[in-house]
Amino acid sequence: MAELILDRVCKTFAGKLVVDKVSLKLSKPGVYGLLGTNGAGKTTTIRMLLGIITKDSGEITWNGQPVNRKDVNFGYLPEERGVYPKIKILEQLLYFAELKGMTRSDAETSICKWAKKLKVEEYLNMPAEKLSKGNQQKIQFMTAIIHNPDLVVLDEPFSGLDPVNTEILKDIIIGLVNDGKFVIMSAHQMATIEEFCSNILIMNKGKTVLQGNLKDIKATYPATRVQIDTDQDISQQIKSHQLKIENSKNHQYTIKISNEAQAEKLLQELVSANIKINKFEIMKPTLNDIFIEKVGAKNEITQLETEEQNYEN
Repeated sequence: MAELILDRVCKTFAGKLVVDKVSLKLSKPGVYGLLGTNGAGKTTTIRMLLGIITKDSGEITWNGQPVNRKDVNFGYLPEERGVYPKIKILEQLLYFAELKGMTRSDAETSICKWAKKLKVEEYLNMPAEKLSKGNQQKIQFMTAIIHNPDLVVLDEPFSGLDPVNTEILKDIIIGLVNDGKFVIMSAHQMATIEEFCSNILIMNKGKTVLQGNLKDIKATYPATRVQIDTDQDISQQIKSHQLKIENSKNHQYTIKISNEAQAEKLLQELVSANIKINKFEIMKPTLNDIFIEKVGAKNEITQLETEEQNYEN
């Protein structure tokens, strides 16, 4: 079984440490989430693990061997989008496929296969500038997977896609995993990361601030919300318990709680009042909540205070 390992990897640009002792391990096919704010070091980490830029220190191995661009069959969708606007899509895809070592015949077969799945067959003989941004993005996604890579890195793959095309891409990514591919995904859409990724790594200012199995991470947090779906207005009952309504619509409520006991007391009151409850779910914090806690403004202030205390001491 293939395995990707980053061990205490560092990178400095112009005297600034932009990736600081980052480690991760992928031992089985799946989607691994790499998260962080802009400038956190995600893209630099990605480019090092693909051998696009050299690391300063640490180890990066694929199947026990140091990573290099010749030996690792990888596909990369960068955050910076780019297709040649004046050149026909088919010509571009053939060019990129042959750069990856494919024969023209194999490339044409693969192009037909993926064009059908991505629903871009009608655009193959058009210049890229005639395509919408979403369809151009799907073409660039094709260049990342056309050669059947073992390791696929997707940097903001859903950015700019409408809901229909997002679902198409999601289905393809699921198919890649089912085919035994390793996928690393960087995205700002936390709900998407939660949908796909069992394991995550959150970076801030080049450092790892949280890493591990998402389910296990959530288990360490107390419940923070309850969702209730009823057939009538229960806002007064909620307010009587000094609970905050985050969102309400059509008698569907999302309520902030400090502990599960608050939710249980509210439930008992609603049942006693013979209010029909269609859904009552006590929820752990979302990945978005956890991300903001780890890299948000409050955390920035805490880090600054710690640095000042260390300086004063």
